[in-house]
Amino acid sequence: MSENVMKDVTRRQVMQGVSGAALAAMMPQFAFAQSADPFVGPFGADSTAADVVADIDLTGKTAMITGANSGLGYETMRVLAARGAHVIGVARTEEKAKTACDSIDGKTTPLVCELSNLESVANCAEQTKGLGIPIDMLICNAGIMALPELQQVNGIERHFFINHVGHFLLINNVLESVKAAAQGRVVILSSLGYKWAPEEGIQFDNLSGEQGEYDANMFYGQSKLANALTAYELSKRLEGTTTTANSVHPGIINTNLGRHFPWYTRLFASLLGWTFMKSVEEGAATQAYVATHPNLATVSGHYFEDCNPVVPEGSHMNNPELSAKLWQVSEDLVGDYLQSPFA
Repeated sequence: MSENVMKDVTRRQVMQGVSGAALAAMMPQFAFAQSADPFVGPFGADSTAADVVADIDLTGKTAMITGANSGLGYETMRVLAARGAHVIGVARTEEKAKTACDSIDGKTTPLVCELSNLESVANCAEQTKGLGIPIDMLICNAGIMALPELQQVNGIERHFFINHVGHFLLINNVLESVKAAAQGRVVILSSLGYKWAPEEGIQFDNLSGEQGEYDANMFYGQSKLANALTAYELSKRLEGTTTTANSVHPGIINTNLGRHFPWYTRLFASLLGWTFMKSVEEGAATQAYVATHPNLATVSGHYFEDCNPVVPEGSHMNNPELSAKLWQVSEDLVGDYLQSPFA
């Protein structure tokens, strides 16, 4: 058996992925959608970001990507710019954003957004709107994982604040620019880790993380569930418009997202990760696909893996009461920085 075949078989065993054919068979009972049954395309786990945009001309389109300085965000920026898109590359510092944007071919604009600082997020949104152009694709890619001990931002557990709250503010404050596009898309990176969320889904009475024993996986999972619920709730609020919102699981990839893992976990990933992990090029495929594919123009409120929609496990991912409450709590958390298009 070749190395590529071994890699594919092992990945499917580990991730328990769903094939395109199996998904097609499931479509009559698809229940997660806010739109009609979504298009099941020709791409899968081994497709790369370059593959999914190869036949798409993005000239005249603008994409905004958080975490564009490394990993999946950088690869997504690279391939979208290569197909003609103007990419607003967002990073935590001006140096990181400018270095990343200057290193690729194509039209780019570096912007700073420190997701743990609401003023920085609001300023980034103002600068984006100041460009005076529609945002065709808003890709919320940045995130953190596996913090070894409890950390807080403004009294909120750090995974939840950076992965969810910061992006929630950014989405709302630039949404008018996305809606100004002919067919604007919001793509939010969730994760299979949503399954690690607490039993109740979101611990609204413990957003500080101070109750009970700290569990990094649980808090990461809660933040990734919040990402998916934000896309789900946003899709409902966007009904009747040409703007869509979806969430994606990129796959298991060895990027600097895992920089807080123990040294032995990082060593294992570097030595044996090829047997079950996607490459960065493959990991960026799903977000690039959902952001650009013409046949997804009316698809909203879905969760994607391996470039195709899947039905998420459990009762939380499409819970309208939970998503509505999360939205209200999130509005309260961002306070006066919020410029809500739904007010």
